[in-house]
Amino acid sequence: MKKSIFLKAAIVLSLGISVLGFTGLAQADSGKKVRWKLAETWGPNFPIFGEATKNMANMVKEMSNGRFIIRIDSSNKHKSPLGIFDFVKTGQYQMGHSGSYYWKGKNFNTLFFTTTPFGMTAPEQYAWFYYGGGMELMKKVYDQYGILSFPGGNTGNQMGGWFKKEINSVEDFKGLKMRIPGFAGEVLARLGAKPTNIPSGELYTALERNTIDALEWVGPSLDLRMGFHKIAPYYYTGWHEPAAELQFMVNEKAYNALPKDLQKILTVAMKAAAYDMYAQSYHESAMNLATLEQDYPNVKMRSFPKSVMNAISQTNQDLLKEFAAKDPMTAEILKSLSDYQKKARAWTNLSDRAYLDSFDSEGKLSTK
Repeated sequence: MKKSIFLKAAIVLSLGISVLGFTGLAQADSGKKVRWKLAETWGPNFPIFGEATKNMANMVKEMSNGRFIIRIDSSNKHKSPLGIFDFVKTGQYQMGHSGSYYWKGKNFNTLFFTTTPFGMTAPEQYAWFYYGGGMELMKKVYDQYGILSFPGGNTGNQMGGWFKKEINSVEDFKGLKMRIPGFAGEVLARLGAKPTNIPSGELYTALERNTIDALEWVGPSLDLRMGFHKIAPYYYTGWHEPAAELQFMVNEKAYNALPKDLQKILTVAMKAAAYDMYAQSYHESAMNLATLEQDYPNVKMRSFPKSVMNAISQTNQDLLKEFAAKDPMTAEILKSLSDYQKKARAWTNLSDRAYLDSFDSEGKLSTK
C-alpha cells in the first residue's frame, strides 16, 4: 500500500502531471473498459523484473479507475520467453516486457537500446533516452515492425559473470561456452568464446550440467537467489552492461486505438515503473552483496586482468567500427551514443566521481 501511494505521488511530482489533467479521468467509471494482455520473458513472480510489470499494470488500473486492465502472462503461460517481439508485432499480445538486445537476430540495431559495453551508466543513459535523442532513434528502429518501445527498468551496472575457472589471460576465453547476450557476446566470440543466450529459468541447470562453462545474469540483486555461487565460485566485475535497460513493447495499432487519456496513463505508468525498478535493483544489489560477502566466503570476487580488459576494449572498438560501416542506422545510433556519453561523462566525472574519490562510505575524507 505504501509503495502504491509513493508511486502515485512520484508520478505527479516528478513528471509534473496532475491527475485532474487526464482527459475524462473523473468520469473514467462510465467509460468502456479496455482489456489488454502483456507477455513477459520472465517466469511467474520473478523478482524485480516481474514486479516492474505488475507495478505498471496496477498503476494503469488505479489511475484509470478500473477502466484499463492489463493481464500479465509470464513465460510459463505463453511458453516462449524469447518470443515476445513476435507476440507484440503480430498483435497476439498488445504489450511485452523483455530486453531489446534479445532481438539482434531480427534487427541488429535493437541491441543498442539495452546497453553497450563500456557505455553509459544508468543516469547517463536515462538522460540520453529522454533528452538526448535516444527515444527518437529507438522509434526509428521499431517503427518498421509496428512496435512502440519504451524504457522498462534498469538493472544498473551488471557484474561480469560467474566462472567455474579463473580468467588469467585472453587465451582462457578460447572455447569457453558462456551465456552472454547483446554486443558483449559479439566481442567475446571474436576472442574465441562460444556465446549463447539461454532463458533465465534454464540458466542454473545449464551451468550445473556443463552445457555452459560460465554465465552473466545481472548482479547481486538477482544472482544470489539463482544459486550460481554453488557451482561457479569466480564472480567478476562488469564491463559489458553498465546500464542494462529492459523494455516495454506496445503494439502500435493497439496503442493508437486507445483514448488519449489512456495513452497518457499508460506512458506515465511505464515510466514510473521503469524508474522504480532501477531503485529496487540498486537496493537489492546493495543488500545481497553484504549477504554474499558474509555468508559465502568461498565466492572469489575478481576483476579481469588489465591485459584481458585491454583486449576486450580494443575488440569492442574494432567491432563497433565494422558494424557502423555496414549500416547507416547503426552508425547514426553509435554516433549519438558516443557524442552524448562524452558530454555526460564529463559531468559524471566532475560530480559523482570527484565526490566518490574524495570521501569514504562514512563521509570521511578519503586517504587514497
